[in-house]
Amino acid sequence: MHEILTIQLGHRANHVATHFWNAQESYFTYDPSLPASPIDHDIHFRPGLNANGEDTYTPRTLIYDLKGGFGGLRKWGGLYDQQLSLDDGTQQAGENGVWYGKVLLQEETRIPRSEYQRSLEQDDHPPQKPTKETVRYWSDYNRIYYHPRSIIQLNDYELSSSLLPFEKWEMGEELFRNIQRQEDILDRDLRQWAEECDHMQGIQVLAGADDAWAGFAASYVEALRDEFGKSAVLVWGVGEEEGKGSRAKQALRDSNAVKMITEMSTHASMYMPTSIPTGPLPSYIELDRESQWHTSTLLAAAIGTTTLPSRVRAQGQKRGILDDLISALNLNGNQRIARLQCSVMDSEAKMSLLNTQGLGDDRIRSSASPALGEGVEEQITTANLDIDLFIGQRMSSDLGRPGPPSHIFGGVECMRGNIQGNDAEIDDDDVEYSRKRRRLARMPVIERYNISLAYPILDSSPSIFTNTSDGNINILTLLSTTSHISMCIKELQKYSSRIPKPEEREGLSNILGEIAEAYEEGWDSGSGDDSDD
Repeated sequence: MHEILTIQLGHRANHVATHFWNAQESYFTYDPSLPASPIDHDIHFRPGLNANGEDTYTPRTLIYDLKGGFGGLRKWGGLYDQQLSLDDGTQQAGENGVWYGKVLLQEETRIPRSEYQRSLEQDDHPPQKPTKETVRYWSDYNRIYYHPRSIIQLNDYELSSSLLPFEKWEMGEELFRNIQRQEDILDRDLRQWAEECDHMQGIQVLAGADDAWAGFAASYVEALRDEFGKSAVLVWGVGEEEGKGSRAKQALRDSNAVKMITEMSTHASMYMPTSIPTGPLPSYIELDRESQWHTSTLLAAAIGTTTLPSRVRAQGQKRGILDDLISALNLNGNQRIARLQCSVMDSEAKMSLLNTQGLGDDRIRSSASPALGEGVEEQITTANLDIDLFIGQRMSSDLGRPGPPSHIFGGVECMRGNIQGNDAEIDDDDVEYSRKRRRLARMPVIERYNISLAYPILDSSPSIFTNTSDGNINILTLLSTTSHISMCIKELQKYSSRIPKPEEREGLSNILGEIAEAYEEGWDSGSGDDSDD
């Protein structure tokens, strides 16, 4: 069945994941007279039964957050009611075999549910749309019912605490170690989900990239690699935008981001560190940079589009599982950091791009494979991408300076939207032969997917896109391993010099140097001597 397990680590990552799950829910079709959804829902959702014997269908996900981070979301409720009533403490304690006397239950004041949540429960049409003023937590605009096993609150720290903020790398590492001392976290939280899968495609992790959640995620992913050695583990790092907070806090975030990249380059199958660009955004995007509800909308649209091929039905559309994505990016075996770029286009612009690349012209198919970007200079693709979400961009002092052209080693390009004229079939044998030939010749290999399903703009999302059409947008994304990453990694080496411990500082600098070299090997921009024999 090729299931994918999702692990969400931290409040910022949960904002992105909430938009992701809301979009997945919108693809369901409940009217049998309508065509079946092009999405294979079994990949990300699991069937089950509640206490009343009713069928349920909930995301295959684990959601970690701090105390207070879940807002008005309850562990029990909705599809699953708690089977033992808390109103009768004697009955509950007695059946658990712990205490047979009277129990006095004391509860903290619960965070109320948002107006949007209440209007969904009351089946209002249309529901009360969230606003920047009403959204405080990611659960305020959540449209999904989760299984109780998905909700995992870590009570050691409190969200947005001014006394003990959860922002240092060491805090995340220590929190993970403390949990592991009590019980194995994978046995407690993940194993049952994995055992429910028939043929697991892999694990995708969304985690904070530059706060204490980065330290927690590094330990978690290392444990995943030890336990699921052959499984694909894709990690999406969600970083804070540069320029927020004091200089000391910015320096701390940068140090955490550097450590996260070095750790993920070892343990993750592929790591995609992302953040909102610091520079001006395209005119068709209007977002409030202070609102995580807004910024996570853009990140979720790009991430959801990039991973879309892993969950489409095979009938009539090219499907690419997570292993296909990894093999297209990590051509040399040591390129595990990838750069995410995207653009939102109207139908006319998208059709023009398709024709430019030869995807709409059958004559080109006879001599080249458009599914692999054959016959196309990589600059044609990147020139049409006006949003760079790679976290290294925010910390590079060389932004805006002229430099050598960026060389693409491998990439996964996904276009989504209602496009006509791209229905010609591509021979799988030709594609495989072309892929092998281009790899041997050290030529760029760009896996291309064109999926007719547009990205939905839901009532739970802010109106940050001004070029929507019928409540949808056309998106082009490119996830790539390029020589540009080498430049960004070298810039990150400057931040490693700020780490106080000499041994740690030197170790990080050496690892970053090795990572940067992986994106230079075999590539000569023409500015230096030709030393490859």
